[in-house]
Amino acid sequence: MQRPRHRCARRRSRVADGTGRRSWRSACPGREVSAAARYAVVMPRDPNIPDAFDVYTLVLLRRPANAPEMPDDELDALQARHLAHRAELRRQGILVANGPFREQSDATMRGLSIFACGPDEAARFSDADPSVQAGRLAYDLMEWWVAAGTLAFPTAAGTIGDRRVMPDD
Repeated sequence: MQRPRHRCARRRSRVADGTGRRSWRSACPGREVSAAARYAVVMPRDPNIPDAFDVYTLVLLRRPANAPEMPDDELDALQARHLAHRAELRRQGILVANGPFREQSDATMRGLSIFACGPDEAARFSDADPSVQAGRLAYDLMEWWVAAGTLAFPTAAGTIGDRRVMPDD
């Protein structure tokens, strides 16, 4: 024999409860179920799935196909200015970690930088890089979501990245 369902079990809608959390509100007053409780019943909590993330801004430096050719002495001077620019960003606490790639499958990929700012600011700082301005480097910018607390930057001043919770949708 099948157990009768409550009359409001089929009519639920998602609502914001003022705390920033979403909960399920049934059509029956007094029968509100939080999303956490709902999923705890529907699906057991998996300890391997993080419930919060630290978000970092990554910049991948790459060699564009149309990079201008330069004499070695100009390349050396440009590289020195590029490294000085990156060192200054690091000194200011804007750049948390960076370095070149070696032994990669794509020879156009040149390096990676982790910024302690949002994507718009990271783009502005990357546009100011002498090697980008000279056309020898281009960059791809992205946000990287990492399980909260899994990365640490001990030499960085203050908190790096934003802590966010995955949206339910």
